[in-house]
Amino acid sequence: MSAAGSAGGSAKRMGGQEPAGKSVPFDTSVPHIARVYDYWLGGKDNFEADRVAAEQVVATFPDVLVSVRAQRAFLGRAVHYLVEEAGIRQFLDIGTGLPAGNNTHEVAQKIAPETRVVYVDNDPIVLLHARTLLAGSPQGATAYIDADFRDTGKILAEAAGVLDFSQPVAVMMLGLLHCVPDEYDPAALVARVMAAVSPGSYLVIAHPASDVAEQLSRSMGDYNKQAAAPLTARSYAEVSQFFVGLDLVEPGLVQLHRWRPGTGEVGEGRELANYGGVGRKP
Repeated sequence: MSAAGSAGGSAKRMGGQEPAGKSVPFDTSVPHIARVYDYWLGGKDNFEADRVAAEQVVATFPDVLVSVRAQRAFLGRAVHYLVEEAGIRQFLDIGTGLPAGNNTHEVAQKIAPETRVVYVDNDPIVLLHARTLLAGSPQGATAYIDADFRDTGKILAEAAGVLDFSQPVAVMMLGLLHCVPDEYDPAALVARVMAAVSPGSYLVIAHPASDVAEQLSRSMGDYNKQAAAPLTARSYAEVSQFFVGLDLVEPGLVQLHRWRPGTGEVGEGRELANYGGVGRKP
């Protein structure tokens, strides 16, 4: 999700009016982070400008390929923990990105088919693929909201049509907050969303680290010179600020491949410039 512009509209639910197939304009001559991530993950929903930008980043920071795969693995482990151990049955996934393997609803509904998931993004390319995100289990529900992260009021109002905010909700923000420049006060936006959910809710964050590998900041700077929406890596202390007022689940905020890893985890034995953590609202 970028920080700019939202097209409006209400949450689209499975079986209702689906946004997939709409004619949505986007500039394929300028790299877009959702399509760049898709390329890094081995997807096919990208264009020449995205591939060029992606390869330039790889040239200066090869570990980005491991990092994005580790982020997908972290998503799966976090969702599994939330459903299996914390008993969560509702997810608000903001900054969805292009569908890839083990999307939030797929992981959650495999364990608990009644789980309800609302996805939020405002990237046109993601909107075109929303049909995949809406294909949830018959017992549960999935929905897609086309909205800007800064418009928290719109997101919460439309999500309330699918989710029950009187009950705990897991708010997913993976690969989102580095797309929000400091001038928009991303910590305040996070706090606004978490203020609207009930005690016992959770926040899951994955965020590129500025203080683990010097090459990351340099490659991100090169990317920003050609992209329409700039990216911002942040330090451990800066990412920690997003969890103010929440109780961090063990092992706390760590390099995300070290958050409750399994055997043979992606990135095992390496330093990855990507933080991950899960916090619980008391």
